[in-house]
Amino acid sequence: MNITELHNLPVLEKFKIIEALWGDLVANEISLPNLAWHETALQETEEKYLSGSIEVLDWQQAKKELRSQFE
Repeated sequence: MNITELHNLPVLEKFKIIEALWGDLVANEISLPNLAWHETALQETEEKYLSGSIEVLDWQQAKKELRSQFE
């Protein structure tokens, strides 16, 4: 399957492919690369959290706010 064929798939088929790929990546966690940018982003977020400069939401509230952005 090439990129053009992927672009032409229905949305549900695309999600099935994403789920399959994600499942494969998670199953082979040891082989995942350690991405420097991700480590940096995590450290920056932790620093902001510890300094109190970011708002902490419970998961239900976070989902509600994210969904409202796309309605």
